[in-house]
Amino acid sequence: MPDLRFFEALPPRSVQELADLVGGEVLRGGDRLISTVAPLASADATAASFLSDRKLKAALAMTRAGLVFVRGEAADSVPADAAVIVTATPQAAWSKAADALIRPRPFVAIAPEAAAEDAGVAFGPGVVVGEGARIGRGARVGPNTVIGPGVQIGRDCVIGANVSLFFALVGDQVKLSSGVRIGEAGFGAAVSAEGPVDVPQLGRAIIQDRVTIGANSCVDRGAFEDTVVGEGTKIDNLVMIAHNCVVGRNCLMAAFTGISGSVKVGDGAVFGGRAGVGDHITIGEGARIAAGAGILKDVPPGETWSGYPAKPLRESLREAVWLAKQASGKVRGKADG
Repeated sequence: MPDLRFFEALPPRSVQELADLVGGEVLRGGDRLISTVAPLASADATAASFLSDRKLKAALAMTRAGLVFVRGEAADSVPADAAVIVTATPQAAWSKAADALIRPRPFVAIAPEAAAEDAGVAFGPGVVVGEGARIGRGARVGPNTVIGPGVQIGRDCVIGANVSLFFALVGDQVKLSSGVRIGEAGFGAAVSAEGPVDVPQLGRAIIQDRVTIGANSCVDRGAFEDTVVGEGTKIDNLVMIAHNCVVGRNCLMAAFTGISGSVKVGDGAVFGGRAGVGDHITIGEGARIAAGAGILKDVPPGETWSGYPAKPLRESLREAVWLAKQASGKVRGKADG
């Protein structure tokens, strides 16, 4: 269930109403009422879920979802107590259903001081704060910063100018430089007959204690699970952390690092400038990623990887030396000819 500090539930819809909305076919359970959405593994009898990847068939067999969107060939695999809507594009259909059942809370502005734990919280000019937000003792908030509905900010935080925070839980002693964006929608799209459909991003962004994030860096909220940045992690300017990532404690990320969706980063990992990590990859504890490296597979704990596609450092350097020798030999051969 999405966090109701940030989202609000709309009236329940029957399975048949949802099928009509998305252009699907009801196989069973058309009268059942559905009030929320969830992944297969965490859905209950009130929730709609979907199967779009055969790798999740085991999760489908175990799901307790009240409704599942599937392609026709997977319909027989849905548990007997779940309603079924058949569609050629299950994720897009689920996304449309989610928009009909849940939406972000409207932004109702309140006086910034009303969100402060005490009178010691300092606000620059032009700060805008949404209803339900809370800001801890000793925090300082820079000019023109926007703090969305329900956002919770801990004590002794320093938030720069023109920062935006939405769908976020922020710990104590966090420093956010100017222009930081926390909790924006992650990049998720599903294919449909009408073209790509935005997949609702119903998770949160969690920034733990003593995290520092540099200017104009972005941490997107999760698609359904949370995006987490662990305690003591230090992030440079212009870094991108996508939805559903879990970054461990005491990590370092230099400028222009890009972390794709659903990446897990172990404690103490270090990223050089302009390092890039593909989606659903695990970076082990204490791993070091060289500047400009492109990570396309899991990195074991404690190893140093470099190059593109990235490999263990010694292997990457050997290949670079060999390639340089080959290129140099060809150039000399042409010159001799």
